[in-house]
Amino acid sequence: MKKYVFFRCLVSALSLTASVAHTIAHADPAVPDYKLPNAQTLADTPEGDAIRRGKLLLSETKQKLPMYAGNGLNCSNCHLGIGTVPYASPWVGLAGVFPEYRARSGKLISLQERINDCFQRSLNGKALPYDSTEMNDMLSYMRWISAGLPIGSSVPGRGFVKIDAHLKPDLKHGEKIYTNQCAACHGVHGEGLSNQQGGYVFPPLWGKDAFNNGAGMARLYTAAAFVKQNMPLGQAGTLSAQDAVDVAAFFTQQDRPDFPDRVHDWPKGQKPVDAR
Repeated sequence: MKKYVFFRCLVSALSLTASVAHTIAHADPAVPDYKLPNAQTLADTPEGDAIRRGKLLLSETKQKLPMYAGNGLNCSNCHLGIGTVPYASPWVGLAGVFPEYRARSGKLISLQERINDCFQRSLNGKALPYDSTEMNDMLSYMRWISAGLPIGSSVPGRGFVKIDAHLKPDLKHGEKIYTNQCAACHGVHGEGLSNQQGGYVFPPLWGKDAFNNGAGMARLYTAAAFVKQNMPLGQAGTLSAQDAVDVAAFFTQQDRPDFPDRVHDWPKGQKPVDAR
């Protein structure tokens, strides 16, 4: 049974990888359709080496950065297609919009700060030094996939789709959806599907190795927006907005690591209704 579940999930993952488009459409006619660069064209230069290393760090985060990643997750578990899939929190274009004001921080933050936010919250780990080789490698990859985009232009498809925050969750229905459509990959108890390198093929959604309660994905409507557009893997878009809210309510309310510093979030107001 376990082999069957693994094969079923792996087929879905391979299907998603194969379907990642190399063109990102823009709603703004002033920004032309943008083709993602081809890794095979990278030169054997210090810059090319940094880009390749950055891509690897973002896709094999736990294995390559165990001193900073506190759980078994990789950055690409949430930023699908290694940050290239629209409405799956892509990194395309981010290099040109930071520094950017972030209400959760209550200030203008750099892209380095944003990356460290993810390491401390989603990966339940530690911040990297801003001038470290690893940080510069990740920034190099993000800049590379954003090449040619105008500075200050936010690419359509950034972040997640919008979910109606007036939708009220039904936990029992959410549990049923999880059991029928999510547990095959994420585990009956939200434990995920691990690999032999100490990371996860499919990430845990709760428990000690999941994102902590300071992560954006721990928020009901943020998680629902991700689910609505991207899940179940290989069947994206098959859940209604209400279904997505229901199942997100089920898994976000499960036990997960605590992030004590979340008490300092939104220091200037604008706190969302689903903030933990």
